[in-house]
Amino acid sequence: MDTVHKIGRRKTAVARIYLSEGKGNITVNKKDYKSYFTTGTLQYKVQQPLMLTENLESYDIKVNVYGGGITGQAEAIRLAITRALVAINADHRAILKPEGLLTRDPRMVERKKFGQKKARKKFQFSKR
Repeated sequence: MDTVHKIGRRKTAVARIYLSEGKGNITVNKKDYKSYFTTGTLQYKVQQPLMLTENLESYDIKVNVYGGGITGQAEAIRLAITRALVAINADHRAILKPEGLLTRDPRMVERKKFGQKKARKKFQFSKR
């Protein structure tokens, strides 16, 4: 099996993963993913597609991720890993699709409007 390259995005975070056969090592920006994502929730998000397909120790994954915050980065990595697993074995699609892992979350931050403090602060109301 060759290396599979896939991209995942979430908010402004972009993750490029390189998935190849191995022992289950996940490296994020040249660090172990457990030292990059310090909370258990984020570590779970990264591992989720591998756990569901029972491939935790089957593949080595190298990740380059930039932009956004750590939560957006973890979810971008999750999407990229999911796409790579489906590319390797189409049977994984039936497991991952019902969990919502194949869907790219389209929500983005709304831009700030000129003359306002925030995106959704209303303009000054005047009855006349």
